[in-house]
Amino acid sequence: MDDQVTPLLERIDARERELVGDAVQIRAQMDELTARLRELDEEIESLAVTRKTLLALPPATPEPAEEPPVLPAHPAYQQILDVFADAAGPMRARDLCQALDLPLKPKNIESTRHKLKRLVSLGVLAETEPGLFIQRRP
Repeated sequence: MDDQVTPLLERIDARERELVGDAVQIRAQMDELTARLRELDEEIESLAVTRKTLLALPPATPEPAEEPPVLPAHPAYQQILDVFADAAGPMRARDLCQALDLPLKPKNIESTRHKLKRLVSLGVLAETEPGLFIQRRP
């Protein structure tokens, strides 16, 4: 070969190796980007399916607000609830009579017990065990 051609061929070989190296790097980057693009497309498709599913669901109807129970008109019921509002724990009919300054006579205790049972049936009070009443908390 000619001495003038050899340096040119060496330069061509060097440039070719450089370009091949660049091409290998770019192909590797393209493979990474293609894989990442595939992941993004799958996530986009998943979100679209989720959106479609959610839009197909019937609208949620809110639970109707529970109306407070209607208390009997007699003022004794409000007095009982006032005592329970200040009470530290469950009470018996006898304890309630004392708190209301009623004489501890059987008729007063039974009348109070009846009112307590009525408040239990209205859902205002709870009977935790027989004869022991507590106010329900919302």
